[in-house]
Amino acid sequence: MERTIRRQRRFFLRHRGRRESSGKKRRLFSLEYKWSALSCTSLGALLASINGASLIVALPTLLRELHTGLFALVWVLLSYLLAQTILTIVAGRIADMVGRKKLYVGGFALFTVVSLLAGFATNAGELIAARTVMGAAGAFMMANSSVIVTDAFPRRQLGQALGINMMMAAAGSTLGVVVGGIMTSISWHWVFWFNVPLGVIGTIWAAVNLRELVTLEKGQRMDLPGNATFLIGILGLLIGLTQGGIKGWDSPEVVGGFIAAAIFLPAFLIVESRVKQPLLKLSLFRSRTFAFGNVSALLNSVARFAVMFMFVFYFIGVDGYDHLMAGILLIPLAGVMFLVAPISGWFADRAHARVVSTIGMVVTAAGLIGMGTLIGADTPYWGIAALMIVVGIGSGIFNSPNTRAIMNSVVPEQRGIASGTRTFLTNIGGMLSIALALSIITSALPRQQMFKIFSGTVGHGMSAAAAAPFISGFHEALLVGAVASLIGAVFSAFRGKNE
Repeated sequence: MERTIRRQRRFFLRHRGRRESSGKKRRLFSLEYKWSALSCTSLGALLASINGASLIVALPTLLRELHTGLFALVWVLLSYLLAQTILTIVAGRIADMVGRKKLYVGGFALFTVVSLLAGFATNAGELIAARTVMGAAGAFMMANSSVIVTDAFPRRQLGQALGINMMMAAAGSTLGVVVGGIMTSISWHWVFWFNVPLGVIGTIWAAVNLRELVTLEKGQRMDLPGNATFLIGILGLLIGLTQGGIKGWDSPEVVGGFIAAAIFLPAFLIVESRVKQPLLKLSLFRSRTFAFGNVSALLNSVARFAVMFMFVFYFIGVDGYDHLMAGILLIPLAGVMFLVAPISGWFADRAHARVVSTIGMVVTAAGLIGMGTLIGADTPYWGIAALMIVVGIGSGIFNSPNTRAIMNSVVPEQRGIASGTRTFLTNIGGMLSIALALSIITSALPRQQMFKIFSGTVGHGMSAAAAAPFISGFHEALLVGAVASLIGAVFSAFRGKNE
């Protein structure tokens, strides 16, 4: 009997040691993996933001050298956002079906290849097609970025991790405006070719380091009716807004676009409420934290997304700066987010998201109100830079805690579609921001002056009197953004006491 007890004791101690050793290895793996996963998503955020910011700086050159119109030029931007928006939730669902890693690595690789091809475009149509495919690749990456980070990090560190991701995106935007100026001064083709080395590195790094941590769901299907109704509806809305100021609000394509939006966007919501596996899972919005957090994200995007777009044409078209100098002058807008985002993420782990995010929205609104009332053709740069810093601080404060609250409001199995929903609504806000800004500004401008400003052919700058129509529309667009930010602050403040 005693011999049996001794054998059982030795067996217990031996296997307890193995379990403890195994536990230590798992903890070590988790500790190592979370930072390697974050490095992968940070590289993706860096690449996407560099590409977006550098392209905005290159827009006046593209208008001239591709011999295209303003409508086609804007769709070089919007085609990427539209493709990314359409596929974001689909990508999130596919990720829940086939795995985060496969889709993220595949998106990185596709983005890299198409960036190479985009540099060889000879007209606006080819460039729009390439940007559409890049948007699809971007959806595969961005829809999974927050999910990968949320899966890898414990709840208490999630805000810090998302803050680092936001910091890398801000760093990319800061670098992108300078890179865009430098590359455009060489040739606009290099705006796209610059992405290729970074894309190759990011693809290999993600393939080597990422792991699958969550059990995948089986038997899911794509929501084709939802995709079709949303695509037709949002396409009609964007065409109506972007063409209205250029061709007139009563032109057939503008009226037709708004009619399509009025029919198909409500139809999209009806479809989503009835299909078994919807594109947009409306049941998630029963959570006030999830619903109000996403509405806040959409309105924040409406408020700030077009700011850099408008300032490019202000610096190049009104003030007469070259592309490189315009890029340098834009640094405060994105650069301050690089500093604020990780601090905001740290606070997000220690304070309620509703408090930190609401402060961010209010600060953003204050900066936009200042821009919309104080900036004129002769405003000294230090005053413009100060207001850019205010808007950058507000955006930096808002994003990390808001994203953390959204991702923590759902169970792990739904993080793919939750992340996709957040990115989906943020992209809708971005598209609406650019479309609204363009429609407001172009409505105020004579056609000849419109071409000079948007193509950057005004020479050494415009007089205050000549620039007055542009400045008027510029102010109006910024104040519309400020109103969106204040409404977003209200939603953020009422998301719930515990978030």
